[in-house]
Amino acid sequence: MAITDDLRKTLTDPTPLYAAAGTADLAAEKLKEVPALLEKFRAEAPERIAAVRSTDPKAVQERVTKQAKEAQVTIQSKVNEVLGSLDSDLKKFGQNAQDFALQGVGRAAEYAVKARETYDELAERGQRAVKTWRGDAAEEITEIAVAVEPEPARKPEPTVGAVVASEKAKPGPAKKPAARKTAAAKKPQ
Repeated sequence: MAITDDLRKTLTDPTPLYAAAGTADLAAEKLKEVPALLEKFRAEAPERIAAVRSTDPKAVQERVTKQAKEAQVTIQSKVNEVLGSLDSDLKKFGQNAQDFALQGVGRAAEYAVKARETYDELAERGQRAVKTWRGDAAEEITEIAVAVEPEPARKPEPTVGAVVASEKAKPGPAKKPAARKTAAAKKPQ
C-alpha cells in the first residue's frame, strides 16, 4: 500500500509542472533581453570585422609562435618542479585523500540543497505564472479588496413578524389607491 500511496502522491503533485512553468516563464523573461543583445552585436560587428580584415597574417603567426615557445618553456619548468617534489607530494596526498573525499561529499550536499531551493523557487514562480495566465491573480486581488473594504452596511430587512404587524397597523383603503396609481400609470403607455 505504501508504494501505491507514494505513486498516487507523486502523480498528483503539481509541483513538477509548476517548476516547468516557472522555467518557461524565466526563459521567456530572459528571451526578452535577446533583441537588445543582437542590436549591440549588430552595431559592433562592422568594427570587429574590419579589425580582423586589417590584421596581417604574418604578424599573427609570429605572435602565436612566440607565445607557443614561452608556453613550452613554462610547461617544462613546471614539469621539472612537479617531478622534483613528487615524493613529498605523494605522502601528502595519502594524508589528504580522505579530507578531499569529505570535502567532495560536503560540496555535493551543498549543491543538492541549492538545487532543491532553486527547484522550489521555480515552482513558486510557475504557480504565480499559471495563476496569471489563467487570470486567477485578478480574482485574488478582488478577494483581497473585498476583505480589506467590506461592503457598506445595508438596512436590516424586516422580519416576517414585523411585516405582518406593519400591514395590520395600516388602514385597508390606503393600500388600494396605491394599487390604482400603479395601474393608472401603466395604462397611458
